Amino acid sequence: MVIKKIFLASSAELKADRDAFEVAVCRKNKEWIKRGVFLEVVMWEDFLDVMSRTRLQDEYNRAVRECDLFVMLFWTKVGKYTTEEFEAAFKQFQATQKPFLLIYLKDAPIQTGSIDEDDLMSLLAFKKKLNSLGHFPTHYENKDRLENHFNRQLEKLAANGFVEFKRDPSPVPTRARASLKANNAGSGAAAAGNDSTAVGKRGVIIRGDNHGDINTGTQVNLGSKPRRETD
Repeated sequence: MVIKKIFLASSAELKADRDAFEVAVCRKNKEWIKRGVFLEVVMWEDFLDVMSRTRLQDEYNRAVRECDLFVMLFWTKVGKYTTEEFEAAFKQFQATQKPFLLIYLKDAPIQTGSIDEDDLMSLLAFKKKLNSLGHFPTHYENKDRLENHFNRQLEKLAANGFVEFKRDPSPVPTRARASLKANNAGSGAAAAGNDSTAVGKRGVIIRGDNHGDINTGTQVNLGSKPRRETD
């Protein structure tokens, strides 16, 4: 089984979208696991809130660098930890061409009265950073649009070698299995098709323009070759 890790980064305001994304990956796994591939979603919620030798965020950043795909969602703000995770992913990609990065910006109505100035500045600063890197986020209006776009990207990545699916051997047709079973049992030849004829054990069928002797254990004389009729 091939396991591909997807790190999902976003602020807490998009928790509902994060949960929907995880469900979408589970649905994809139902399809891909039969082909030998499992997608594992890694989120900060998966980590234990225990003392780290450095910072707990360093554990998140390490997980980012070890993933195969980095997905980021943002909306009205971009927190400093989410920014760190993006930078860790981008630097790792520059060094090793891994993880691939997919950046999504939610484009949905907001209550202007609830806008925080610091949040707005963090959003503008991150968009400016992306622009300087020549990367433009994919906009999505709702969870369904997010899932549809991500599924299309997965298929494109798979087509370009992101995963290698298991190749199942071609099943033996039912008719062929019956024929093999009959022959292996030694009970005679199986017949299939409109012009086929089944024979019993050790039976022989002779058709066509034959002449001379055929020895099948008991010699059979077929007589002389018949004369060809005139055209």
